[in-house]
Amino acid sequence: MSAVLQFQNDRELIYSRLVPTYKVLPPNHEWLASMIASWCAGQGVLPDYLGLESGQFTALTERFFPGCNLPKLAPSGSKLDFNRMLEKDDLVKLLKDFSRPDNLEIDWVIGILVAGCLGSDHLWQDLGLWSRSQLSGMLQYNFPELAAKNDKDMKWKKFLYKQLCEAEGLYLCRVPSCEVCIDYAKCYGSEE
Repeated sequence: MSAVLQFQNDRELIYSRLVPTYKVLPPNHEWLASMIASWCAGQGVLPDYLGLESGQFTALTERFFPGCNLPKLAPSGSKLDFNRMLEKDDLVKLLKDFSRPDNLEIDWVIGILVAGCLGSDHLWQDLGLWSRSQLSGMLQYNFPELAAKNDKDMKWKKFLYKQLCEAEGLYLCRVPSCEVCIDYAKCYGSEE
């Protein structure tokens, strides 16, 4: 069996253990289960504790995945250097400012998203989500006003950084001037 098929089988098996089939799940439960299944199978860039503090990780797993005995250390061995992320606090603030007020798990979602932003692939891949549409759904659910601003379907990591730059009054920043970029079709096209 190829490594890709083995990964998909492992991920789907782990996912089936995380998601009870007998009840309707809240949206974040499903997205978190997808990320954790990939993480447990060694995919994505999320580090130990999914990029959360130890106590946050414990609270998340007890709330959504009680009795699942999830590893605390990243099976992939991924280590992210948050010291190279000078904009971490700004990114947390941006997400917090646009978060749904009734969402109890928002700090966990924000922490995981910020960790995923340190990866070098598309955000959905770095998080271990299974498709870009999952990431879009997660952002639309947790940050509806912010997600609505992405009316040109910019890739999410680029969009978030563009929002940071615009909040600082910078209109030229690490995100390229997309309309004149030779990769425009790649960035705004399908990732599937």
